[in-house]
Amino acid sequence: MPPAVLTLPNVLTGLRLALVPVVVWHVLASDMWGAFWWFVVAAVTDLLDGNLARWLDQKSVLGAWLDPIADKAMLLSTVLALTWAGSLPFWLAAVVVLRDAVVLGGAGAYRWLTGRLEVAPTLSGKAAIFAEFALVSLILADLALGPGLIGWLGPLLVLTAILVAASGLHYVVLWSQKTRDFLRSRQASGPHSLN
Repeated sequence: MPPAVLTLPNVLTGLRLALVPVVVWHVLASDMWGAFWWFVVAAVTDLLDGNLARWLDQKSVLGAWLDPIADKAMLLSTVLALTWAGSLPFWLAAVVVLRDAVVLGGAGAYRWLTGRLEVAPTLSGKAAIFAEFALVSLILADLALGPGLIGWLGPLLVLTAILVAASGLHYVVLWSQKTRDFLRSRQASGPHSLN
């Protein structure tokens, strides 16, 4: 019997994906109060889905793929919307987009070359995502609630950019190493090792 796809963790991840256009719409409509609270709801689903998958023994391949897609969709879309609204500098959005393009391009090239792709988060990738999440959360909180957190914006922008760029460079090294290892194993196996 195939594993269940419609599990509570996968539903929560799907809800987070569905909230992406909601958060973006609120940012672009200058409704930062709504954007902040919908972002909080999305963050709660992110905290719950992985833990529930473990606690309820409902881990799935679909969930393993959807969770990082939902995270990146929410963060990238919100970063771009906040940049469009003038709340984030263009250069930071460019660093985030470039990093994501490097990750996706490397994964796509590796999949094209090998016919397979194992998805495993890295420590540098997690640090970059955490920094992006913290930055977006603080900016939305400041814009919605006005607690005066903007004073921390400069150092947090720089830290986020450094972590995101370091993660992108790490993925370049990682995909290069995986490709070299694959080509070596293919060469060692002979010309008829792939069907």
